[in-house]
Amino acid sequence: MSAIIYQRPKNAMQSGKAHTQEWVLEFEQSEARRADPLMGWTGSGDTQTQVKLKFPSRDAAKEYAERHGIVARVHRSPAKRLKIQAYADNFG
Repeated sequence: MSAIIYQRPKNAMQSGKAHTQEWVLEFEQSEARRADPLMGWTGSGDTQTQVKLKFPSRDAAKEYAERHGIVARVHRSPAKRLKIQAYADNFG
């Protein structure tokens, strides 16, 4: 069983930064998706991909994975850069 650990990004539709400090452990797909013959919907029998575990820190997520024998890789988020500009810069 393999998983990926990442930090939740900021929602692009809102300016708030709620839940961006959480770390998420998400399982990777272990079975290929296939089209349902009757409805045509895409799915698989792998229910682990529906599980998302949230942790307060990266170390807590890594410790959980090690304790339960989950092979996890950590995806580091890019450094946040602030683009500082003044309102007056729009007119000039």
